Formats: sequence, C-alpha cells, structure tokens
Amino acid sequence: MQLRLDLLWGRFKANRLAFTSLILLTLAVGILIGTVVSGGVRGQEKKSADATPLSVPAPRQLSTQFSQIAKALEPAVVNINTESTIKPTARRRGQNPGQNPGDDQDNPFGDFFDRFFGNGENGPIKQRSLGSGVIVDGKGFIVTNRHVVEKADRIRVKLQDDPPGVQHDAKVIGTDQETDLAVIRVEIDRQLPVAKFGNSDSMQVGDWVLAVGSPFGLQATVTAGIVSAKGRNIVPNRAFQSFIQTDAAINPGNSGGPLVDMDGEVIGINTAILTDTNAYAGVGFALPSNTVVQVYNQLTGPEHRVQRGSIGIEFNAEANPAIARVYGVESGITVSSVVAGSPADRAGLKVGDTIISVDGKSIKNGDELVAEIASRRPGSKVALDYVRNSKKEQATVTVADRAKLFASRLGDEEQGGEESTPKQSRFGINVRPLTPEMADRLNTPSGKGVVVQDVKPDSFGDDVGLARGDIILEINKQPVNSEEDFDHIQSSLKSGQDVVFLVRQRGAGRNDGTIFLAGTLP
Repeated sequence: MQLRLDLLWGRFKANRLAFTSLILLTLAVGILIGTVVSGGVRGQEKKSADATPLSVPAPRQLSTQFSQIAKALEPAVVNINTESTIKPTARRRGQNPGQNPGDDQDNPFGDFFDRFFGNGENGPIKQRSLGSGVIVDGKGFIVTNRHVVEKADRIRVKLQDDPPGVQHDAKVIGTDQETDLAVIRVEIDRQLPVAKFGNSDSMQVGDWVLAVGSPFGLQATVTAGIVSAKGRNIVPNRAFQSFIQTDAAINPGNSGGPLVDMDGEVIGINTAILTDTNAYAGVGFALPSNTVVQVYNQLTGPEHRVQRGSIGIEFNAEANPAIARVYGVESGITVSSVVAGSPADRAGLKVGDTIISVDGKSIKNGDELVAEIASRRPGSKVALDYVRNSKKEQATVTVADRAKLFASRLGDEEQGGEESTPKQSRFGINVRPLTPEMADRLNTPSGKGVVVQDVKPDSFGDDVGLARGDIILEINKQPVNSEEDFDHIQSSLKSGQDVVFLVRQRGAGRNDGTIFLAGTLP
C-alpha cells in the first residue's frame, strides 16, 4: 500500500507542471466566456453602445430588361432532336467515337452537335443530333440550321411548355445549303407563340444581345454578350454566309436558336462557334436576320427552294491592291474566271475585266456584287459597266439560276431540272475537277486528281469508304487527272475485279492524309 502511494505521488510530482498549466488555462477560458456572455469585453461597453445597427433593405427589382426579354422570347424557342441511321463502312469503323462520318468540306458545321450511339461495329449506327429552333409562325413554322436536321430520319421538337417526355414530330419544309438554314414545321391544333424578327443592319458593334437555346440539351438557356463584329466571313468561298460575331455564350445545342437585341427582336440565328475544344471560347457566329428572312420567304414559297441569280464569273474573295494596280483600275471587282457557256461568257466578259457598276450602282467589293446579282430573278437582265485595258465598256447580261449554273459545286439538293443532273458512275459516286483554288488551298498540284462530289448510299464507293470531298488521285495505279480519266478507267473495269483507290482524305474529322481504299467490284 505504501509503495503504491509513493508511486502515485511520484507521478503527480512529475506531472504537476502540466496539471497546473491545464488548471490555469481552464480558468482563463471560463473567465473569457463569462465576460463575453455577460455583454462584451470589459472596457468596451461604452463604445458598443455608440455603434449604429445595420439593416437589410426591402426587396426591389434591379435591371429588368434581360429578364423581360427572356420571359417573352423563351416560349418561342424550341429544342430539336433528330435521329438517323447510317451504315458503317471501312472509313467509319476507323473513326473515333463522336466523329461524324457525314461531314464534308461543304458543311463546316456538320460536327458541331452530332453524337453517335452505335449498336455494334458491324450493325447500323444511330446518329443523334441536338439543336435549337425559333418559332416564326403560329401555325408551327420553325427556323433552324440545315446541319441540325439534314439527313435525319426523324425530327422531333420539344416546346417549352410540353410535359416531360412529350415531343412533336416535325417535317422539313425546305433547306438552303448556301446559308445553312432550314425551315421545319410541327402540326399542332393550337396557335404557337412566335418571335419577332428585327433588322440586323441596325446592330452596331458593342450592342447588347442575348442568345437563347438548348446548349447540351438544357432547354431555355439564356446567355448575354455583345456584338463583337459584323460581316465576318469564316467559311472560304461561301458568299452568302456573312455572320454577326458575338461573345454571348454559344455551345453545342445552341445552333438554330435566336440571337436577340434589346428590343426582344431576333437579329440572327446562332450557327457556329470558333473553338479548339468544341465548347464556348468567347467567339460565336449568327447569321443576320435580314438574310434569314429572305431565305425563309423563299423556302416557304411554292418551290420550297431558294433561287439566286448568277452571271457565271469568279473573283478573289479578298481585295488586293496589287490586282487593281496591274489591271489599271481604282475600284471594282476583277474577274478571275468565266464559266464556259454562262451569261457572262455569252455577253463577252473575259478574265481581267473589272466590273465597276451594276445597273448604274457602283460596286466596291465582292459582297456588293454578289448581293446585287443574287437578288435578281433568273431571266432578268442587268447592265454592267466594266474596265478592260483601261477602257470603260458596257454589257447587258441575262441572269441565270445560280443553282443550275454551279450545280456540280452545290450538290444534288441544289440542282433543278434534268440539265443539271450529273451522270453517276458504276462506283456510285459523282466527281468533279479539282479547281485551281482548291488545289492551292490543299497544296496539291492543279489538275492532279478529281473531287468526290457525292456518294450514293450502299454503293460500291460507299462500301469501300469514299466520302464527299475526298480527292481521288489514282485508280488501280492509273492517274486520275480529269473526269475523262475517271470515266475511262471505271468503264474498263469488270464485275469481280479488284479496285484500289489512292485517295487524299478531306473534311471535318479526317486526317487529311493520302490512303488506299479498296474493294472488289460487284
């Protein structure tokens, strides 16, 4: 017993410093707590009594302009879902998930929204596209982008007030490749809310705008920004795609939705973004409402297609002072090519002529010339003033239908009549010459190869993996430098014979490399 007490006492002496510190700390905390609870730290009671109490102001509305515009417009903006079934080919099976096999050089926005959910490498692939649209007529007419609905087996529209899971089937009224616009319609037994169109020419750089749509499927999303620039031409050789640039957030799913001014009027249709990540990077583009209205009125007309005038000439998209100096002119558009048999050719225009006016109206740039001629009805006449060898000349030209005049470049959907229907090869593909402009852009020698214009589904060309925009350089080791070469080689081949194409791939999502595509001709 004594030994145990001595041990305890020894332990106490060894730890009494720690015990003492603990007791002092406990007392100090207790004093502090007691002081605070009793009304504050001693010595500051008088100062606290002088403080003015804070108060929370009554709720009030701040700026309501954005919210009012959003509430008024959102019911007229719809979510669009499309489905299509595509057959996998050797080319497609070699692509990465999410890559659109239907993309080509004529559709720069084709991979903007497409997502794929396949059911096996050897079976059909379900292609799903997501976008937006805006109701412009209470009878169910909706404006959207062509690339949202093209090649779709089924188009479904979700209205803002639809219950979850409810969607309405829509049909395509008309599409326009040149502007990437489409008009679709839903049949509903009630009047739908509509958006009002404004004049895009009234917009100035720095003006506030709102973008409304369904980014990533999130319906009725509103983002705000300003007009960053006007007249942006972001796609080479697209004369009718001059965009409004904005920093309002636009993401996959916004395409086809409206860009709105502070009067709540639609001044553009959101079409594309410039990004390295396929997501918002502060640079978006909308097709101006003035262009949209013109296209809509023609697509909903009796022919459901857009007619544009053309005289059959080509010229540099970018003005170059050196051209003006060499050809001895101060302004105007210098012709770089005249289509054989075109109205310009029949009227006597030649390469090097500089057009300075149309029907007496001065022409300063290519956009003005295209706008003047394209607005004329095919069959109408225009008076051109031009300069040749420093001498002013005049010519009267009969305007032609641009779709027929340039049918081989615009594709089947823009053609009209038998005269513009191309001959299809036994490969199931159509080809056209490689133009000097395209060859220069691709760093390819001019006249070397032919360009695949289109590929018939389930054809031999489709099976081996050829796609629109590809450049065929050789067939079975024989150079293909013209349409005549192509016709001669393909006509000499027999069923059961092996066919090897040397192809330079082009288009969105492709490697832009030269590869072999091969198969046995059925």
